Amino acid sequence: MAFELPALHYATDALEPHIDKTTMEIHHDKHHQAYVTNLNKALEGKAEASSSIDEIIKNISKFPAAVRNNGGGHYNHSLFWNILGPNKGGEPTGALAEAINSTFGSFADLKTKMQEAGATRFGSGWAWLSVSADGKLQVSSTPNQDNPLMDIAEVKGSPILGIDVWEHAYYLKYQNKRPDYLAAIWNVVNWDAVAELYKKAL
Repeated sequence: MAFELPALHYATDALEPHIDKTTMEIHHDKHHQAYVTNLNKALEGKAEASSSIDEIIKNISKFPAAVRNNGGGHYNHSLFWNILGPNKGGEPTGALAEAINSTFGSFADLKTKMQEAGATRFGSGWAWLSVSADGKLQVSSTPNQDNPLMDIAEVKGSPILGIDVWEHAYYLKYQNKRPDYLAAIWNVVNWDAVAELYKKAL
């Protein structure tokens, strides 16, 4: 079973003005599709081709760079589209909000930490909120298309919120102003989806 590009569950212009339609079209239809195509190519004829993307990512050290880069690209973007949505933003509630407050002090402090992780990631990469093996929330960043689920990650855990800081995620609208993009993206975070991932991770 070859991997496939997941459909967006909202229109490409639905996240405007925070993320523009052209960026969404190029990012989803071109960049993510390329990761899927190249991942399938890298796994062609291999037994692991029938594994789930999660299984591949968890055992990424056993795979060549093409699988790490493209498998990571597919996993990360699939999560990214899912945790965004139109008319979202606001603040998390319930168990997730309680965990954020007890771990970071407040939701505002979490945002600051995430924005710092994204802004200080040199070159391309991601900022992450993940759940550690012992159920604690943690903020980290990874280079390229790596993520906390990978067995090679410095900070390991189950990702529940990822912010893409590759230039293709924001450059058309924000140019070199990555911090502006990192501040704006909170307006389109789908906290219901993040809370669902948090529950699963526990």
